[in-house]
Amino acid sequence: MLRALYDWTLRLSGHPRAVWALAAVSFIESSVFPIPPDVLLIPMVLAARRRAWWIAFVCTVASVVGGALGYAIGYGAFEAVGRPLFEFYGYTAKFDEFRSLYNEWGAWAVFIAGVTPFPYKVITILSGLTGLDFVIFMVSSLLARGLRFFVVAGLLWYFGDPIRAFIEKHLNILAVAFVVLLVGGFVVLRYAF
Repeated sequence: MLRALYDWTLRLSGHPRAVWALAAVSFIESSVFPIPPDVLLIPMVLAARRRAWWIAFVCTVASVVGGALGYAIGYGAFEAVGRPLFEFYGYTAKFDEFRSLYNEWGAWAVFIAGVTPFPYKVITILSGLTGLDFVIFMVSSLLARGLRFFVVAGLLWYFGDPIRAFIEKHLNILAVAFVVLLVGGFVVLRYAF
């Protein structure tokens, strides 16, 4: 099933209305869909590099609005929708221990999940379930998703096809390295000054 969804998403990137498909995938991925929008974003930017910034913008806005839907699922429909998603991704067992510390570090959790390959939908639902401040949630989501999609689009715009192969091969490592550097920088600033 996952492979069929992946193939379907790839086919969408060549469609004349691909930007709308990207918006739909970005929106639904933030709450329930398992395939990240990068699968459409990468080939779309490579096919139309002059539109890279518009494509990244659409992807970001749709993803953040979809994150608000995930928040709403957690806030009002966790048992019906959220719990089955957590079970699907295998996060149910760890949920209770994680929940107790979540709101203290919620903004960072949203940011890190928004930038890394960690399923962002889990964090959007968890944010609503635990009652993380909605404004903090939205600001963290906008910064994280914007950073992720604009960096990918910018690299593809600047480097073209060679960077595509590199990103696709090392996406998880690149995302984790970026977050480690970012968090490490804040830790150094906090304790050094």
